[in-house]
Amino acid sequence: MLVTKKAPNFTAQAVLADNQIVPDFELYKNLGKNGAVLFFWPLDFTFVCPSEIIAFSNRVEKFKERGVNVIGVSIDSQFTHFAWKNTPVDQGGVGNIQFPMVADIDKSITRSYDILLNESVALRGSFLIDKNQTIRHAVINDLPLGRNVDEMLRMVDALLFHEEHGEVCPAGWQKGDEGMKADAKGVASYLAKHKKDL
Repeated sequence: MLVTKKAPNFTAQAVLADNQIVPDFELYKNLGKNGAVLFFWPLDFTFVCPSEIIAFSNRVEKFKERGVNVIGVSIDSQFTHFAWKNTPVDQGGVGNIQFPMVADIDKSITRSYDILLNESVALRGSFLIDKNQTIRHAVINDLPLGRNVDEMLRMVDALLFHEEHGEVCPAGWQKGDEGMKADAKGVASYLAKHKKDL
């Protein structure tokens, strides 16, 4: 369980958004002003993975607006990532993905996040890392279950709201909703107003 702990740092080869291959992509040096979303997929050139990767890429600007970078990792090489990015979607590729794709050939990164399945591939792990390099939210899906990228955006909004206002975010909280003071009076007041909405 990594939530509340410091995110394991790493340095690895990666393919950047502009297709440049770099030998020394470091997690901590690539956090945004407010942190990063680090997510793992099992393998390039597979089936569920393209839908998730394209969904994250389509929302990169929304994450950046919030000061949060998106970083993806799988056990494939940087060359496989490059080939997949440069293969059209209608031919099994993912197209021009707009976030770094990190190569984890030796599986050390995947192992450090405790999502390596049968010493083979990564489970669908997603980690929200704050500006202080601490993991604040994690979701791990089994291989057949694609994740909800909009839910990760909601969690980013919740974290930023908490950091700004010091209040906590109740069930179903959305950006623009009121928060809740983290004491008995605050909870009672919130529930009195919103019990039917929960």
